[in-house]
Parts: sequence; structure tokens; C-alpha cells
Amino acid sequence: MNIPYTPPALNKTAFNCPHCNAFANQHWSPAYFNWDVIREIKHIKHCFCSHCSNYSFWYESKMIFPATGGAPLPNTDMPDSIRSYYDEARSILNYSPRAAAALLRLCVQKLCEHLGGSGDNISINMNNLIKQGLPAKMQQSLQVVHVIGPNAVVPGQIDPKDTIDTATKLFILINLIVDVMISQPMEIDKLFKTASR
Repeated sequence: MNIPYTPPALNKTAFNCPHCNAFANQHWSPAYFNWDVIREIKHIKHCFCSHCSNYSFWYESKMIFPATGGAPLPNTDMPDSIRSYYDEARSILNYSPRAAAALLRLCVQKLCEHLGGSGDNISINMNNLIKQGLPAKMQQSLQVVHVIGPNAVVPGQIDPKDTIDTATKLFILINLIVDVMISQPMEIDKLFKTASR
């Protein structure tokens, strides 16, 4: 089942925590230092998660700790070979969203191959996945983030126009594809096996 994901953002009072991934209340405060006199550190804030009690630190509008930038955790049913690229993209999201997006496009290609696609043409592979039950809207979403369509970027190649927002959408789309094409069929198989006993 797909769980909604709300990415972290400066001063937002609730989002999915970059540490525990739970959707939780977040409590904001300015950062201070004490060298004989307590002073506020300009442009730096910290945020406390009410679920796991961990902090995230922000410089201006950018999360500087943890480095994942609040990217969603991978779906638990994601194949390990794809998860390694996904986790690498999470680890560099804040430092290089363009590199993270390039890795995530590679994840989409590898996921298509895992699901029975052949060759490097992601558009053809996505059409085949739609025939197998992937919602057609997914194709439109992948065009928006330049995975397929006339403005598609080659998987693994850097697109100078990519942003954290682009990469975050790719994280979510990959998890959705895994949910629809792997997790949901597995759950249906479990229910069928239980019901047929």
C-alpha cells in the first residue's frame, strides 16, 4: 500500500522525518552558540522530530544534516540491485541533486529491466509495464521529470536543470512503481494462498 510522503521543508510544522521517515510534527528553533554570551547563529535553524527525537539542521532554506535531504526510504520490496542506486542517490541528494536525479533515472531503467523490460528504451519498457497494470498517469509523471518523452535525459547522465524537487519526485515515482508492480502483486498472492487453504 502506498503511503503518502511529505518532503521536509524549512519551517514546515509536519513532514516525513529524514531520520525515521515517519510523518510527524516538527519543532523549529534558531541555533545558538555560547562563547561567554549566548548568541544566535544567523541563517541556521534546527528542527526536532516529535516521533524519533532526532534533529535536522538547516542553513537558510537547505537541510544540511542529515545529508539525505529527507528523501523517502526505499520501498521494502525494492530489489537489492536497484536499492543500492536508490540509497546512493539518497546519500548525495543535498550535495548534488543533479547527480541524485541521474542515479534515479538509472534506477528506473534497472527497475524496468527487473520487471521484464529489454534494451535501453525506457519508453517502450514503460508502455509494456502499463499493459501489465501500471497506471497510465505514471507515464505522464515520468515525462515531467525527463525520464521519458521528447526531453528525456539518458539514465545516469547529469541534467543541469535538475533540482532537489526533481529528484524528490523521482524518489516518489520509483517507490510507486515498486508498490504497484511488486508489492501489491505480492500482497494479492499472499491473500490468495491464505484464502485457498
